[in-house]
Amino acid sequence: MNRIYLDNNATTPVLPEVLEGWLPYYQGKIGNPSSVHWAGREVANAVEEARDKVAKLINCSPAEVVFISCGSEGDNMAIKGTADALKEKGNHIITTAVEHPAVLEVCQYLQKNGYDVTYLPVDKDGQLDLADLEKAITPQTILISVMWANNETGNIFPIAEIGKIAKKNKIRFHSDAVQSVGKIPVDVQEANVDLLVISGHKIGAPKGVGAIYIRRGTRMTPLLQGGHQERNRRAGTHNVAGIVGLGKACEIAAAEQKEYYRRVRSLRDKLEDGIISQVPEIKLNGTPDRDQRLPNSLNLSFAYIEGESLLLNLDMFGIAASSGSACTSGSLEPSHVMGAMCVEVTLAHSSTRFSLGRETTEEDIDKVLEVLPATVQRLREMSPLYNCGRTAEGCQTCETIRRI
Repeated sequence: MNRIYLDNNATTPVLPEVLEGWLPYYQGKIGNPSSVHWAGREVANAVEEARDKVAKLINCSPAEVVFISCGSEGDNMAIKGTADALKEKGNHIITTAVEHPAVLEVCQYLQKNGYDVTYLPVDKDGQLDLADLEKAITPQTILISVMWANNETGNIFPIAEIGKIAKKNKIRFHSDAVQSVGKIPVDVQEANVDLLVISGHKIGAPKGVGAIYIRRGTRMTPLLQGGHQERNRRAGTHNVAGIVGLGKACEIAAAEQKEYYRRVRSLRDKLEDGIISQVPEIKLNGTPDRDQRLPNSLNLSFAYIEGESLLLNLDMFGIAASSGSACTSGSLEPSHVMGAMCVEVTLAHSSTRFSLGRETTEEDIDKVLEVLPATVQRLREMSPLYNCGRTAEGCQTCETIRRI
């Protein structure tokens, strides 16, 4: 069976070029970069070369790049570090209702410890109203945290405009760019971002490595203490192999980004058009403006069926997709992103995310378009909601579904 992987927003395969450069640091090049002898110097140089490559991808100085273990660590570091460093100035943080749990749960933790948090709403298409942001700012506001693009819908947020608002009001600005880096241009200078988080396994590097951009002069308390690594900003022995892999992945992303966008966007649009033309009663979750969504992302709800059932049936054909975020898919509750968009509960439970990657082919998309419509119809025929919707009047759930 040919396997088709359409869950690249959850994680991506390690690129062959990354693996090739990564393996020597598990075998011959074994030094600790903090050591002063030849073995340490050899790997320390590799770490700094990787730092240069990360910096070039997001347009910053290498000295502003700090290596970390993952995106969740970076978000914790940015938000908790800012909250502690600026606690004498204020205790108010602004974020959105659709952030990754690595942001939302940190904010909820801070709320329990004396901080005030505003969660900006989104509209039915998952878009922000920047007027809400400006109204939320108070003299106590010390941080604005808004993701560059949403991991479930693919919606790209107006980061440059938010950066201008933050700069005008002298408020620190953090963005989780885990889903964006490598897919669309991310320039920290143009966006006026002070803190930005990257995760390696989203762009073809190994799991367990990432980076956080910290603008020069940005004062923050380290999340991890106990060592002098990363200019005293993040203690802990460097994951040299992972860092080298991240650097190589960033180098590839910088070189291939335009072609990646063109090719993957074309395949995503073909998938979207094909499903919409063949499957009735579905709902697009996200903005209808395709230019304002990540080029690889598509989230749809299929009326009358459960998303998990659809995923299990697609898996029987070797097709891997996702129901919402990989970090929350174990929950029985609908995605918080769907909830913030006011998606009706039964539709929220059927939300399915297709996220394409570098290895996705046109043949893969053709196979999905061959399998998916019949699979959806078969599941609908088994659903009491579908039969109810065909025969009964006055059912509130069915009336809601009919309006999509």
